Amino acid sequence: MKDLITEMDAVRRSVREGKLPAGDAHVVALSRTYPAPPEEVWDAVTNPERIPRWFLPVSGDLRLGGTYQLEGNAGGEIRVCEPPRRLLVTWVMGEPEGPEDASIVEVRLEPDGEDGTRLDLEHTAVVPPEMWDQFGPGAVGVGWDLALLGLWANLTGLELGSPEQLDKDPTIRECMTTSSRAWGEALATTGASADDVAAKVAATTAFYVPPLD
Repeated sequence: MKDLITEMDAVRRSVREGKLPAGDAHVVALSRTYPAPPEEVWDAVTNPERIPRWFLPVSGDLRLGGTYQLEGNAGGEIRVCEPPRRLLVTWVMGEPEGPEDASIVEVRLEPDGEDGTRLDLEHTAVVPPEMWDQFGPGAVGVGWDLALLGLWANLTGLELGSPEQLDKDPTIRECMTTSSRAWGEALATTGASADDVAAKVAATTAFYVPPLD
């Protein structure tokens, strides 16, 4: 299997403050390049038959203004759909608590070279202070890193295996550890103290990479 850690290192990560109608927010941003044209990456990201191959089963009214639900995960409304360049959706875990947007995910695609595509993903969310204080950006960042890794595998024809297998796979566990540290590095660039970064990285790593029985 190709070195998956190398693929994790191919992601560029950043953290900043943002604003949503629901209040002050945190922005977790990822960017990387795929060896496929924008139309191919767009199909992988939006085709309901293809999404489960690298992410999760999805259902709903998958059109502009419609809604979606990822199995066992988030759901929301499709706010922007501009093939093959831009997708923006609300991202809600469980039942929405109010009418105002509190969590938004935006994906943008741009050509990169002759046959490549740069994917930029931003997740802007109003995060409970206690959650951010404990985990920081890695709480969602590691999950998005794994999703982008799965997308790379789908686009390159690599079979990663079932989620049950991946949870115990040493390489995937190393990928999650690498991701957690990388999000700590991204947080450090915002001026967070070394002790704060270390605590958040430790908490995130313990959540995603618990000891095996």
